[in-house]
Amino acid sequence: MIISRTPFRISFVGGGTDYPQWFEQYGGAVIAATINHYCYISCRHLPPFFDHKYRIAYSVIENVKRLEDIQHPAVRAILNYLDCQTGLEIHHDADLPARSGLGSSSSFTVGLVNAIKALRGQYSDVETLAKLAIHIEQNVIKEAVGSQDQILAAYGGFNRVDFLQGGGFKVTPLIISNERLDAFQRHLMLYFTGFSRFAPEVAQSKIDNFGKKYNELMTMRQMVEEALAILQNEQTDLLQFGKLLDRAWQYKRGLSAKVSTPEIDAIYEKALRAGATGGKLLGAGGGGFILLFAEPEKQAQIQVALSSLIHVPFRFENQGSRIVLYQPNGLALV
Repeated sequence: MIISRTPFRISFVGGGTDYPQWFEQYGGAVIAATINHYCYISCRHLPPFFDHKYRIAYSVIENVKRLEDIQHPAVRAILNYLDCQTGLEIHHDADLPARSGLGSSSSFTVGLVNAIKALRGQYSDVETLAKLAIHIEQNVIKEAVGSQDQILAAYGGFNRVDFLQGGGFKVTPLIISNERLDAFQRHLMLYFTGFSRFAPEVAQSKIDNFGKKYNELMTMRQMVEEALAILQNEQTDLLQFGKLLDRAWQYKRGLSAKVSTPEIDAIYEKALRAGATGGKLLGAGGGGFILLFAEPEKQAQIQVALSSLIHVPFRFENQGSRIVLYQPNGLALV
């Protein structure tokens, strides 16, 4: 039995410039962090005593005899790509709902690849793991997804990720004092809007508009430098970061009519009236989680204003995808 634990992420600025359709021509960058909510994948060899060869348990349970009969697109693609011909049992559990803007699909891909590799006795370094997950999602499954989620899920931590013209990426951990980082985290609030969405559909609508949104995307890329300046200069009021998030959200809303909805706009406006400085919808858009930036003393009144939504406390984490149980032969290692 192998169990992998892979974090979800929140992205602050630069999102949209991590799509290869953009950064391979112009370059891109994001600032994002992984949080202490996780996707768990357990994987074991299935004994040859059953009518089925593959058992996959997530929101449904699949018992199938052939790889091509697996309905879960990521599982089918990963098992095919890794040529998994022996019987497998795979279970998926998560702390937070799927299709919610926290990079859950990529956390699943990274976690499953990590678990299968471990079951084979193979170590996966974070760069290889991220690149393989990107390749599977973008080229094998052919989903309209960016490249930041897979990288954050593999590496973990609070990072600047640069996407290079012509392809490739560079991960740079943010160097911030513990006091500044703690103050920054205390200004953040995470809420589930109650709306889920199919992210690739929203993402594709943004990709289709890239040719008409050059100025907007270049501005969103520049916000990475502004965010770094605010975070790393301890003399700068952190509320400037909240104002930057608000600007970033307005630009993101303009990338496609599918990014926001009247319901999401109403939630955001209610949060601002209650005292939030800024915020943004996480992920491609259309639903999921909304991140707010607010002074700690104003957060109680925001919680009252948004009492119909689920508030999710969180902290940053820095471990990335990890194998948390390694018993390849069904025996505990001593």
